[in-house]
Amino acid sequence: MVTSVNPVRGPAQPELGPSLPEGVRVRILRTAHGDRRAAAELASALTERQLTGLDPLPAQPPVLLRAYRQEVRALPDTTRRLLLLAAADQYPVDTHAFLRAVTAARLDTRPLVTAEVAGVAHATAGGVVFRDPWTRIAAYETASVTDRRAVHLLLARVLRGEGESPRRSWHRGAAALGPSRRLAAELRAAAHTARTAGDHALACALVERAAALSPEPSERARLLARAAADAWRCGDADRARRLVAATDDDALGGLLALRAGNATDAFDALLTAAARYADDGPGPARTDHPQHAAVHFLARATEAAIYTGDLRRCREAAAVADRLGIVPPGTLGGLAAAFEGRYDDARDLLKAAAGRCGPGGDPTLLIHSGIAALMLGDHTAAATATVRAAASARAGGDGVTVPQAMEFRAYADFWTGRPRAAEAATLEALRQAYTTGQDNGACHLQAALAMFAAVTGDEDVCRERAEAARSYALARGLGLPAALALFALAFLDLSTGRFAASAARLRALAGFGPGHGHRAIRHIATPHYVEAAVRTGDTRVARAAHADYDHWARTVRSPDDLALSARCRALLASGAEAVEHYRTALDLHASGTRDFERARTELLFGGALRRLRHRTEARDRLHSALEAFEHFGSPQCAAAARTELRVLGEPVSPVRGADDLVARLTAQQLMVARMAADGATNREIAARLLLSPRTIDHHLRGVFARLGIRSRIELVRLLGER
Repeated sequence: MVTSVNPVRGPAQPELGPSLPEGVRVRILRTAHGDRRAAAELASALTERQLTGLDPLPAQPPVLLRAYRQEVRALPDTTRRLLLLAAADQYPVDTHAFLRAVTAARLDTRPLVTAEVAGVAHATAGGVVFRDPWTRIAAYETASVTDRRAVHLLLARVLRGEGESPRRSWHRGAAALGPSRRLAAELRAAAHTARTAGDHALACALVERAAALSPEPSERARLLARAAADAWRCGDADRARRLVAATDDDALGGLLALRAGNATDAFDALLTAAARYADDGPGPARTDHPQHAAVHFLARATEAAIYTGDLRRCREAAAVADRLGIVPPGTLGGLAAAFEGRYDDARDLLKAAAGRCGPGGDPTLLIHSGIAALMLGDHTAAATATVRAAASARAGGDGVTVPQAMEFRAYADFWTGRPRAAEAATLEALRQAYTTGQDNGACHLQAALAMFAAVTGDEDVCRERAEAARSYALARGLGLPAALALFALAFLDLSTGRFAASAARLRALAGFGPGHGHRAIRHIATPHYVEAAVRTGDTRVARAAHADYDHWARTVRSPDDLALSARCRALLASGAEAVEHYRTALDLHASGTRDFERARTELLFGGALRRLRHRTEARDRLHSALEAFEHFGSPQCAAAARTELRVLGEPVSPVRGADDLVARLTAQQLMVARMAADGATNREIAARLLLSPRTIDHHLRGVFARLGIRSRIELVRLLGER
């Protein structure tokens, strides 16, 4: 193959503007197929609503495509015909029939040499490889309608293998000259086959073509809504939004708003949709059975209420379900009961929901099982349900649900003390959320990553991610991530000894409200609030918060919640009474799963024993806590344990593995160091970790200081020795 500098692209790829929101930047790069010149053109043409992620992005860069079309038109007709056949075989549906079509039509492939010399495409044993997707699109779009129809009919003729009928139908539909009820019906059936096989991208293309061929406007609108649902499930959010804009389906608009718009608006639209499908009939939901569609939209409305933190909405949705005779998700009734203070009813409803987490099943219901298990303090069940939700979604081709499952998996990982292991998975989920246009979910994941950074001592990362999450959340009425980000900052303050700042943040969580806070996060934060309040000597509000927390813990009988409630009582007591409460807490922790919180209980207990001059037991508790914190990679908590041991006069070993590179760096610093050693620039590392280049620069300076080196060359050598 002859290579040459692409005259259209030029020698350098432009950078996207630094002010571009992360979700928009990631989606532009996806739309541009990774071509930064195309991405820069698309970015320069964005409207204000597109810049904020509210409207779909443009599908193609017109200036770049115009240049590519000119390049293709300069080729001989015989070369262009072969390129058209190859492009139609790949765009927009990949059908793998080029070689069979060439054989069937007895075409001479030697003219492809001209395309190879021009650097446009080259032939391989498996077919034609285009220089890039835009060249392929240009090769298709420069052809006449007559030539396109001919190659589609040829490809349809050779697609006769097992399982190829949906793609054969696609080419038959693409070759149609005008509206056709028969072809529209064939395409609908083919889409159903593709959808059943989990290929929602193919189903979307088939249904969208069926809509174009349908002579009835009402049927056309229904098919476009179905295509939008398929586009959403395969992760193409911008295509889904463009298709939704051509319909009057408020339900789909509600689904999109849930994941990327205002959650309060989403709740209203989804609750209305649930009522409509219960009364009227089928729609483009997960299933065409109207009762199932109503339950599906009711479950989504519950998620909207959870995101906003306005749990009054859960009560409203529960009332609508009762009126319509729909059995709602257990999380809905459980949250409504908890909001009303009916803790016994809430426990029973949430337990029923948490129990529905067997293998397979609907991913949405499995996510609800995980949420219910989190509310009950059963983090093992929560992890199981969310992992199964992600697996079920992948098996069904529902890639858009995978990062949503990870949003709630992150809580279980945090409480069970696996921040380092969980960070990579959460970061990948964040990238998927941005790629699939789920900026609300990305906000929640950013807050979760801030929480992990607080535990692992990455203060700058914690603050950057928390501030990004809170800024976005407050603008979109997302109380859950806003509250979680505030909790991450409060935990960071608490673990670094800034008790007054921590208490102020945690006290603010007590004043939850729609778009600002969240009752569930207030519940999570209460044990830490009691600790911070005791440290500052102002426990009046904290005692009331603990009373409510204790009531819930005694109702659900979660060992970890009971242990943390006992720890709160120990903090609020003194002398021998406090010691007994600490012992009770540790006994309860032994039956739970929150190993990180057990270590923090041992740290607090060790400090109390030291003050009571129970030196031997204090030393044992503090050493146990120190070992756990080092295992979890929590340097601030480990430093607090060392400080207590030094006050005891106990010799403290140096930081574990001081000669070990891993032990000397925080989790984020180690990740940055490895990428830098592999040759990535600061900007490239920032893009991969979804952080700012300024933060990456700060991390690298910290890496050099901790390792006593001055250059990347030395860093490469150090990492190469391990």
